[in-house]
Amino acid sequence: MPEAIELDVLIFGSGAAGLWLLDDLRREGYRTVLLEAHALGGGQTVASQGILHGGLKYTLRGLLTRSAKTIADMPRVWRECLAGQATPDLSDTVVRAEQCFLWHTASLSSRAGMVGARAGLAAAPTKLPRDDWPEALCERAEQVYLLEEQVISPRSFGATLADAHRDVILKVDVDAGVEFEIDDRGEVRFVHVQREEDACRFSPHWVVFAAGQGNESLRVRVGLDSAVMQRRPLHMVLARGALPALSGHCIDAAHTRVTITSDVDVAGRAVWQVGGQIAEVGVDMDPAALVAHTKDELRAVMTIDAIDDLQWATYRIDRAERVTRGGRRPDDAAVLCDGNVFTVWPTKLVLAPRASALVRQALGQPPAGTPALDTTRWCDWPRPDVAQPPWDSDLPWSNAL
Repeated sequence: MPEAIELDVLIFGSGAAGLWLLDDLRREGYRTVLLEAHALGGGQTVASQGILHGGLKYTLRGLLTRSAKTIADMPRVWRECLAGQATPDLSDTVVRAEQCFLWHTASLSSRAGMVGARAGLAAAPTKLPRDDWPEALCERAEQVYLLEEQVISPRSFGATLADAHRDVILKVDVDAGVEFEIDDRGEVRFVHVQREEDACRFSPHWVVFAAGQGNESLRVRVGLDSAVMQRRPLHMVLARGALPALSGHCIDAAHTRVTITSDVDVAGRAVWQVGGQIAEVGVDMDPAALVAHTKDELRAVMTIDAIDDLQWATYRIDRAERVTRGGRRPDDAAVLCDGNVFTVWPTKLVLAPRASALVRQALGQPPAGTPALDTTRWCDWPRPDVAQPPWDSDLPWSNAL
């Protein structure tokens, strides 16, 4: 049996929460290793639209609780990191848009939603003169605003943090290659990691599950209740072809009727991710029905030339969250402590710094006088690749959907 490697924190999962926490802990002196079973930033992180929300959906629904207000400061935190003015330094992360457009149509419900957004957001949207409106919105929008929400490439974000900590990120087979040893108090005493003929035996003071949907099975593995997590599904739409660069939300009553972000795929084609209310009602639709519904919605809120000439695809993703009464959307990141195990649900990409802060607050100061971590002990272990965005993965695209 290999000699135990003493760690302060062992993290499972390389999504936004796990990577942000890894960076924070290492800068503060914690001996930390991160284990990933699949691709870096896979699952919810890379499938997200990359919008650094300032609480728009909460203002529309009137959920301005103390916790919900926390999200209002998150865009500033990210903006400083993306500019290289704060840690972690995310200046190498691709920013797809510096602001989002926010618009409403002439319907009464759309106007009402905009009133709530303008009153509740920390940084009120800026009303744009008509000459500055995107061409796609000129015919359908009644008014267009500029919202201080940056849009990042989630894949680039994951790569930026992973590159800074590649020496302590290991690819493992969690199901067949990881074994937990639980002590008499019900705490994780050792974590055995096996790879072919190589093995590591970690002795962590703390274990953090930040694996999104994987948190459920990890908690079962260490004897903890898995019913503390809920899943809220989305069915997202992708379009590619002759599309303008556009990121923004169309507001309708208490909903973001349509949320669009844009990028370019590996072949240089313009791609839109379409979410908002479309992705929520689409959960009960098959791909063809959802694309037809999306076309109708886009025609209603904007003008797109040759919309039937675009190619379409859809993908499903579950949001893994701390369970709430009635399965409602949580209004904050959540951290649950069981013995020496933390389970982390950031809720949204933008709340990754908040999730990290909650864990660090619970940990206290790192132990003083401990020897530095010898990372050469696993220098030959494989490192996970960075996850591809949905439009560059193996999805069935069609003009006929």
